[in-house]
Amino acid sequence: MNTQNDIYLSVIIPVKNEEENIPILGKEVSEALLHFPHKWECLWINDGSTDNSEQALESLCAQDNHHKLINLAQNYGQSAAMYVGFQLAKGKILVTLDGDGQNDPKDIPKLVNFLEKHNADVVNGYRAKRQDNFIRKIASKIGNGFRNFITKDKIRDVGCSIRAMRKECVQNIFLFKGMHRFLPTLIKIQGYKKILETPVNHRPRVRGKTKYNINNRLWVGLFDTFGVLWMRKRKVLPKLREKK
Repeated sequence: MNTQNDIYLSVIIPVKNEEENIPILGKEVSEALLHFPHKWECLWINDGSTDNSEQALESLCAQDNHHKLINLAQNYGQSAAMYVGFQLAKGKILVTLDGDGQNDPKDIPKLVNFLEKHNADVVNGYRAKRQDNFIRKIASKIGNGFRNFITKDKIRDVGCSIRAMRKECVQNIFLFKGMHRFLPTLIKIQGYKKILETPVNHRPRVRGKTKYNINNRLWVGLFDTFGVLWMRKRKVLPKLREKK
């Protein structure tokens, strides 16, 4: 049972070298949750930034105590940063989004409401009008299609970072580099089956530089798919027999 002091929602944002985006995105998160009916927090996972991201985050946290800074010892990658957020989050509902400003924080309440209304385990956003260049769109389409073909899932936009989920879905999830690209499938492997989708807003990147290209996104993701397939086939979830 929730008490008034319980944190209900944790927003998790991994960042690396996003000093220009942090003040604006932080303000947008606060504004989007201004009338949210439950207590919330926003965890910023600083993944070994080498610019002034840490200082920007310290300033944001000093201005609004909903925001909390977690510094990793070095750069471990987006999956590891997200995993740390999963472990440290206090909320019953978790929402993830990118730190590059392309995800719209206004979608956070919508995703949470959709999850609650449909009693879902996960609500995955999909970018109905994607604001990326042609190469990234093609790479994403190939990657999504291949992953769905191999894993037999039907997630139309696995690469979309904004999603809402119940905390228990990711408490025991297996961490590996690239984990974030397979979250819906990995959550299903844990035994949580009700994974829904809803369209979300997507914005062009206007500040900072992207960390991804064909080599570190498409080819690595295709290779990782076979590992996830093996994991799904070999995973065992034993249950105790009920007493008669």
